[in-house]
Amino acid sequence: MNVVVTGASQGIGRAVAERFAAMGAHLFLCSRRMGRTFDWQRMLMDRHGCRITSHDADLSTKEGVESFGHAVLAGCEAVDVLVNNAGLFEPGNLLEEPEGQLERMLSVNLLSAHRLTRLLVPGMASRRSGHIFNICSVAALKAYEHGGSYSVSKWALLGFTRNLREELKPHGVKVTAVHPGATMTASWDGSGVDPSRIMEARDVAEMVASSAMLSPQACVEEIVMRPQLGDL
Repeated sequence: MNVVVTGASQGIGRAVAERFAAMGAHLFLCSRRMGRTFDWQRMLMDRHGCRITSHDADLSTKEGVESFGHAVLAGCEAVDVLVNNAGLFEPGNLLEEPEGQLERMLSVNLLSAHRLTRLLVPGMASRRSGHIFNICSVAALKAYEHGGSYSVSKWALLGFTRNLREELKPHGVKVTAVHPGATMTASWDGSGVDPSRIMEARDVAEMVASSAMLSPQACVEEIVMRPQLGDL
């Protein structure tokens, strides 16, 4: 099984990579700081017997996406699972944010997924198999204070995901939107939030891996996850 995960050096992406590594997958991983995780990658390969091909890539640019996407295509015959997880979070209010914040949010949170999917999905469609997971957010389901451009970008990613689902139904390719609530990732660094109050990244990874293992006849269209005590 060939699995592509973006934003894989930390947080949800790292947890997803670990979960598929335990399943013996060949992982294609990228982030802007992937090169700093070689010890972790080696540990996964030694422990699980999986294969890992990793790249430093800035997916906020078209060139970065294309470089990574073509490396994936050169490294495997077929992509079975694509997890578009690369993301950027900056809080703010739409009318007060610095100029360019919306563009930054859209370039990473939407356009990276759009561009990489367009590169990899033709092979999936030609084989009539494959599964695409877009890591959205509960911020794509309900407006909230200080969501700003981040929330807008996640709503856009959800719109892309839902349209992609409809387009790929006849081609045998599954598409799932994943909406995590508060999850212990770098976004919460320095917040002072009790880790026991919010979800663990491995909770999200478990749902993604489980959904990827369903029969060809079944597709989980959306996954909504929140902490047991609800949103913060």
